[in-house]
Amino acid sequence: MVVSGAIRLLAHAELKLGGSLLRLVSEDLGQELECANALGLQLDGRLDLLKAGLRMFPVTGPCALTTRSDAPPGSGLGSSGALDVALVACLAAARRERFDPRETAHQAWYLETVEAGVPGGKQDQLAAALGGFHRFTFHDPDVGVEPLTLDPAFSAALERQTLLCYTGVSRVSGQTIARVMASYEAGDPGVTAALRGLKEAAAGMTEALRAADLGRVAVLLSENWCYQQALDPAMRTPEMARLEAALAGAGVLGGKAAGAGAGGSMFFLVRDLPRAADTARAAGARVLPVAWASEGVRAW
Repeated sequence: MVVSGAIRLLAHAELKLGGSLLRLVSEDLGQELECANALGLQLDGRLDLLKAGLRMFPVTGPCALTTRSDAPPGSGLGSSGALDVALVACLAAARRERFDPRETAHQAWYLETVEAGVPGGKQDQLAAALGGFHRFTFHDPDVGVEPLTLDPAFSAALERQTLLCYTGVSRVSGQTIARVMASYEAGDPGVTAALRGLKEAAAGMTEALRAADLGRVAVLLSENWCYQQALDPAMRTPEMARLEAALAGAGVLGGKAAGAGAGGSMFFLVRDLPRAADTARAAGARVLPVAWASEGVRAW
């Protein structure tokens, strides 16, 4: 079970037809490559998501495929899942194919986990494709999707009191997920208990959001973070520990790592956002904007 809220840090994919070569560009990573034709789209660690996208949705003739994200690379904010969604929507539109948001999310998950070979779940792609707040329940291969409608005043307060910080250290969630899965498959009782705790925290979060209970939301964020750390010792990096210590005296109500942890971003519920943001910057973190995104994927 996963509870998610989409924020307006967008992933973008743009396709331009024409030219003489296939040109792939990631503006975030500062990487680009060119190849004569689709035979050059072999996965070798360079722009593999873009290559996988063009392998899934071939485009006739030369073209330039460019991606960028408003979130820092490796931020833990589901940015690769959002990029998957943007790629699927963009390339499908170029082929005059249209998917509804849930099908777009499924195709995006397939792109990353099967075509590109990066292990991961389906929640990031669903959150990006749908927008808004949702509770996702997983009974593989099925996913239950339940929209959560927040009281407007509570939603505004939650947005106003959420501090989102990029720690400056990127991470690749696939490595963390692979370690956790190996421990789970080996029957590690600590990992199994932590996974059960995460599910219970998500169930509680659903009710706290519906009840507009900001204090309970904060407590559950911190509980979730404790369970995350129990999954894998590398979840809490030194940069995360320093940020938490700095914010401890700045009116933090609760907080956790975004995504899988082990680097990337953390977010906190705070009493005084300007004060907490200044403290986070002084600790070396980059403060990112928080605004809820009610709308999901768009293609044109």
